[in-house]
Amino acid sequence: MTQPVSSIVTHPGGAHKDDFLACCLSLAFHPVEIFRREPSPHDLAAPAVCVVDVGGEHDPARRNFDHHQFDKDHPPICALSLVLQNHGLYDDALAFCEWLTTAEWLDARGPVVTAAHLGVDRDLLAKLNSPIDMTLIRRFSQATVLKPGEPLWEVMRWIGEDLVAYLGSLRDRLRALADAVEFWKLETPGGEVFEALFVARTEFMPSDPSFGLDRFVAEQGAEERVLALVYPDRRGLGYGLSRFRDSALLNFAPLEAEEDVHFAHKQGFVAKTSATSPERLKELLIKARGFASAPK
Repeated sequence: MTQPVSSIVTHPGGAHKDDFLACCLSLAFHPVEIFRREPSPHDLAAPAVCVVDVGGEHDPARRNFDHHQFDKDHPPICALSLVLQNHGLYDDALAFCEWLTTAEWLDARGPVVTAAHLGVDRDLLAKLNSPIDMTLIRRFSQATVLKPGEPLWEVMRWIGEDLVAYLGSLRDRLRALADAVEFWKLETPGGEVFEALFVARTEFMPSDPSFGLDRFVAEQGAEERVLALVYPDRRGLGYGLSRFRDSALLNFAPLEAEEDVHFAHKQGFVAKTSATSPERLKELLIKARGFASAPK
């Protein structure tokens, strides 16, 4: 669709995370005013007006993104989902943003059913609320018009742009990692076998060399095998060693006694070493596995 967007319209009054984020995402592509009011027939008919979470129809050709008209048995989906779909980002968002499915369930099914779906107490959902979320959504709820240059509008555009950038950069990173990683199979003196993901140092490294590693392991279906991640240290020429998904089967803390280890976290989940040879890095990983098995 080439016709430019002139404005975004969403419902007035109380807001939720899904309509707030749907507007944030829309601003990343269409940095225009947001009007919080009921849409007119003209708004719904005009492709130049992006209507979000209100209006009773989902029609991407006319940029109408409401989900409330779906049957009660429709799979949980929200306005943010529809906007993500429209921009071809939904599949990656589902894969890379663990919070998205929860947001869909909360908006479509409510907190009680969502908590049951997640297998947690309803009170836990409230305990995870942040004052950042509450303030931004409350201020958004109070607004009738949000314009470029206003603090909340600018923050909302940042959120949308960062989400788009995150999804794009992570997908690019996963493609790049395919040519830069090795899965090491390691064996302890006792004969136990485990794996580590090793990332080679290349000429062009991201500012955070560990970015995307967890997701790469998951996409390779290796979550059950991999215990450790080994990646270039962004502050030196050596490598960082960390536990994959904080596995308690590794303990890096005692490695602080090693001459070539210049940092080992007291909680044992990460260490930094000046070592660069694969043989030495593997040796450190096997030692960390042994420390986790040793009596405390």
